[in-house]
Amino acid sequence: MVLQFFSDYLKHRLTAKSRHGTHSPFVYKLVDEVIYDFNSKTEYIGIEEQRKKLLNDDTVISVTDLGAGSHLNKNRTKKIKEIAKNALKTPRLAQLIYRLAKNSQPATLLELGTCLGITTAYLSRAAPEADIVTIEGCPETAKKAYNNFQDLELENIELQVGNFDELLPRVIEESTQLDFVYIDGNHRKDATLNYFKWCLPKVHENSLLIFDDIYWSKGMKEAWEEIKSHPDVTVTIDLFWIGLVYFKKGQVKEHFKIKF
Repeated sequence: MVLQFFSDYLKHRLTAKSRHGTHSPFVYKLVDEVIYDFNSKTEYIGIEEQRKKLLNDDTVISVTDLGAGSHLNKNRTKKIKEIAKNALKTPRLAQLIYRLAKNSQPATLLELGTCLGITTAYLSRAAPEADIVTIEGCPETAKKAYNNFQDLELENIELQVGNFDELLPRVIEESTQLDFVYIDGNHRKDATLNYFKWCLPKVHENSLLIFDDIYWSKGMKEAWEEIKSHPDVTVTIDLFWIGLVYFKKGQVKEHFKIKF
């Protein structure tokens, strides 16, 4: 599986384009001004300091894994610093998600898979006026995430703990619309497709759905292809680590692979 992942990565690097190979004005602007904006920002500083604390935290917790698990560590008990090292999004990727959220200016954000809350913190900083709901399956991991939110003084986050399949439909039903959705949990084909289909009734022209780890497994690659082919989807951007899904009306259906 690891060899296949690196093979997919190499193939992506050889076939993906930069902004200069992109002929869509919308995608060119997004790549140029958002995806490739690697300038440091003051909002990153406090969150990255919190990450450093997690990377040095020897606390041991019991991990409840309701999804497809981890390629790296299958142990049920883990140190916080091991989770921080293996499961948190890298600063480069978490900061990209920050920029995508800031660019979208969403009133509502939904995250599936809180982990220790670092990416959630980036979402909160990107859209401080938005209502954020984040769902985590592991109670002890969620407790640590909640503590991180308190340390960072983030006040617009509602953390729900439990099974995604039970909580997500309820959260979607209670939402007027879904502006920005980041799906990073239960990396199985059927589950991922279910999450996508459940979101569809509440998406709109300016919605952005982000799917994490679209090359994680054969099933995830198949799920990504099905999502791309859905008639409501008009633009997708494959960044290898994540996939962006847009629903813009009047837009010619196009799929892009972009180097990141």
